[in-house]
Amino acid sequence: MDSFDHHTLVDLEFPLIRQWLVDYGKGPTARKRLEELVPLTHFPTIENELKKVNELVSIRTEGNPFPALDFEELTAELKLLPIRDAVLSLEGYIRISQCSTLVNSLLHFFDKREKDFPLLWSLFNESYFTTEIIDAIDKVFDRAGNVKDDASKILSDIRQKIKVVRNQINRNFDKELRKLLKENVLGDTREAFVNDRRVLTILSTHKRKISGTVVGSSKTGSLTFIEPQVNIQLNNELEMLLDDERKEIYRILQALTREVSVFLPLIKSYQHVLTQLDFINAKSQLALELNCVLPGIQSETQIELINAFHPILWRNNKSIGKQTLPQYIRMDKTSRILVISGPNAGGKSITLKTIGLLQLMLQSGLLVPVDPNSKMCFFQQILTDIGDNQSIENELSTYSYRLKRMKHFLTVANKRTLLLLDEFGTGSDPDLGGALAEVFFEELYNRKSFGVITTHYSNIKLKADELQNAVNGCMLFDTETLEPLYKFSMGQPGSSFTFEVAQINGIPISLIEEAKTRMDERKVKLDRLLNELQKEKTYLERLNKEHIEAQKLADEARLTFVDRKERLDEKLKNQQELSERNNKYINAGKKMLAYIDRYATKSRKKDANSLLLEDLRKYLAVEKGKTEAVVNEAKRKAELNSKNPKKKKIIPPEKDPNQQHRIVIGSTVRMISTKQNGTVESIEGSNISVVFGFMRMKVEREKLCWVK
Repeated sequence: MDSFDHHTLVDLEFPLIRQWLVDYGKGPTARKRLEELVPLTHFPTIENELKKVNELVSIRTEGNPFPALDFEELTAELKLLPIRDAVLSLEGYIRISQCSTLVNSLLHFFDKREKDFPLLWSLFNESYFTTEIIDAIDKVFDRAGNVKDDASKILSDIRQKIKVVRNQINRNFDKELRKLLKENVLGDTREAFVNDRRVLTILSTHKRKISGTVVGSSKTGSLTFIEPQVNIQLNNELEMLLDDERKEIYRILQALTREVSVFLPLIKSYQHVLTQLDFINAKSQLALELNCVLPGIQSETQIELINAFHPILWRNNKSIGKQTLPQYIRMDKTSRILVISGPNAGGKSITLKTIGLLQLMLQSGLLVPVDPNSKMCFFQQILTDIGDNQSIENELSTYSYRLKRMKHFLTVANKRTLLLLDEFGTGSDPDLGGALAEVFFEELYNRKSFGVITTHYSNIKLKADELQNAVNGCMLFDTETLEPLYKFSMGQPGSSFTFEVAQINGIPISLIEEAKTRMDERKVKLDRLLNELQKEKTYLERLNKEHIEAQKLADEARLTFVDRKERLDEKLKNQQELSERNNKYINAGKKMLAYIDRYATKSRKKDANSLLLEDLRKYLAVEKGKTEAVVNEAKRKAELNSKNPKKKKIIPPEKDPNQQHRIVIGSTVRMISTKQNGTVESIEGSNISVVFGFMRMKVEREKLCWVK
């Protein structure tokens, strides 16, 4: 397509993505389409393609028994079927039968799933379930792909005659062979096949003794191949029968072709459906390999990449067991020009290429490796100026090439253009090139284009800070170890750490200090200020991280303490109940012992124990009354509880690890998924409006944790 020029695709390494896709394609049609895949500018078409791929990825990830797309294309068959009296090859019929079986399986799969996967189902508009094609072919061919004997009555009779003649030929030959064995005129191999005829291997010295036709001899001439006289007429008859068989098979296949050609529109739909699914399947397989998803597609020009990976870098790092750090980038109408600064080899170009390559993939109908909550839009143009593009053929230097590219950008750029400019303004005198770059920057800004620019020029960083809809960003640098962190941070420019990087690479300190004395003092101060700002930001982020970790440990310790206290309180309560119960039994036992001691066993008076028994009855009545009172009280409480059920237990603050109950207006909170800190602006039920730097988002309370 015209809007996506060749340089953009090459600069962002899109051809490598296409090659990966081609490797997943099965048939030549899909593979050719994948080889020629380019970004689109018709937004409804892009969205339709993305949703098809997403539906197939959903089928794969949900574990649905989707039929394997194992088929061969019907290109040759579709050319022959419309021709009158044409005959398909045996392989052609097998391909048609396999395709019909596969499409029937796919139709069965989508039966009652049309609403779940509407776009994939729409591919089958011209297809329908039928076994007529399969039955017609199965009537002629067996499982081995051979024409059946009963494909016609004539063929059956011919093959029966062939069988009889062959049996007679073999009987005659075996009889002749036994006879000649006794005469010792046969060679070591005894027999052979010449022109599909069974012949005797005769020693050449005895060939005139044999009745038959000589059909050949060995290379040395020591052996002569003779067809027995008794079989000559039979072999001729067999040849004629085989010719009759070939003609009858041709007639059968011709009739079958006419029968199958009635279904030509359906067979065309097989080709369309299966090649389309092959094309979509290749995209889905790449998406599954790279953990790609469909982000939220915005009608407005907006990009928010959460946990975004550069797919080529991620795949290469995965192959060597190296971790790849994700990026977070946000751009909208209020921050449509992003200027990235920072040290060399710190990841500026990778961040820029990540945005560009993911945008190319999206507009080519490919899912992208980002968090599902990410947001993306479509651009009419994606234009790049990346790398050292000298042209020996046209005698262009790097700077001349870049000026020609910039001229093109200034001609075509508009509000639906995404510009990706790496090392913006370099290639000429730093002061003069920087001044010209600043003018270009303002012109592109005035055209309302979206752009990502990497630069070391201070005037570009300052200009981005001055312009309302531009924003600075930087690649972080560990000022203690003097090593790049490969992490992107929005909101402030970064130092180039020129002297620090020089120190890492072994440049003597004395030379570095001498270089500082030769610089404009304002530039030294600005670089030092950016350096100090990044140090402070890194320090604060580390403190914040340590605070969150300490708070987490404290919450865990508090929960452990509360849990242990509850268990100890429960144990103490059980022990107290057991002690009270034992004391009750002991007191009752003592009372009964007293009654036992009063019992007179030796007295002769008839009513000697009557007073004791009366006291005992009174005691038992009192104790029984106490027991009944306890039971009645328990029943009354149970009835009250059934009428007034307990309220749902509220989780106490000490059991809320994210301290969400403490979130109020003005609180500092952290997004659990992205680890971003922000300030609470307003609260509406479970939805909380949070300001993250220069952006405002509505977030559900459960997705936040309280910081302070």
